[in-house]
Amino acid sequence: MKTRVLSSLIALGTALLCAGIACAEDYPYKPIRLTSPEAGGAGDVAARLIAQGLTAGLGHQVIVDNRPQLIGAELVKRASPDGYTLLQGSGSFFLGPLLRKTSYDPVRDFAPITLATSAPAMLVANPALPVKSLEELIALAKARPGELNYGSGAAGGGTHLAAELLKTMAGINIVRIPYSGDGPVTIALISGQIHVAFVNMGSVLPHVKAGRLRGLAVASKQPAAQLPGVPTVASLLPGFESGSLTVIVAPAKTPTPIINRLNQEIVRVLNRVEVKEKFASQGVEVVGSTPAELATIMKSQIASAAKIIKNAGITAD
Repeated sequence: MKTRVLSSLIALGTALLCAGIACAEDYPYKPIRLTSPEAGGAGDVAARLIAQGLTAGLGHQVIVDNRPQLIGAELVKRASPDGYTLLQGSGSFFLGPLLRKTSYDPVRDFAPITLATSAPAMLVANPALPVKSLEELIALAKARPGELNYGSGAAGGGTHLAAELLKTMAGINIVRIPYSGDGPVTIALISGQIHVAFVNMGSVLPHVKAGRLRGLAVASKQPAAQLPGVPTVASLLPGFESGSLTVIVAPAKTPTPIINRLNQEIVRVLNRVEVKEKFASQGVEVVGSTPAELATIMKSQIASAAKIIKNAGITAD
């Protein structure tokens, strides 16, 4: 009798616990929401590829919910830590709080799942600018200090920080012209309104191949397979690296078994041949890290960005 009563009490306690935070062995039992910015953009394509594969792997629908990055992050931070509300974030998710007041801390308030993809930035120039290499650009900028300009998106964003890092490492003075994002920067480059810019490679790849823009260098460790012959920035300025990261996180305190299950399923999706090929065609590299690796990467990126922001005296637009 006592054994039956004890078993019943344990079962009741487990049921109550599962009702509150969801039991890993029962996960998932309902649809999952994946918040993502950029409806129709590259980030949205990535989110929908991942969501489609996760739906098949988990047996429950994963719904993509497009929200502005900071709003989506705040929504996920407040969500129950049960694995049913996730965030696909870009660099602005974990770098944005360095310049803008937010209600969340990207390290404290989220549980890392995986670094999904990485897309290197590319330094591109308007073809009318009389330079055909990074070395020639640096020489021209030193000969004409303060006369050349570069375009970038939001202050403190990845492409802005890349340009400021280039200025520091190369010892040049080029003037920033702010835009609302990669799209307007690319249009301004093609029309000749600005001289150069770091832009996510996938955004400008067609324009470089068509000759509308000139690719001077890529900001990855290795040359880009899509653009043979275009060197890395690091080949001239050792250690230089910049790009756009796509991360998947959950609310802090999400149970480790659920985090691990999500990591395994997402990495499995990312490693499919057709998914890798889809990303590669857009200049994006599949990563699929462990949760611990993502935690280390985010902390390192935040520390590096904070240093650039301080040294360059960057403030919010």
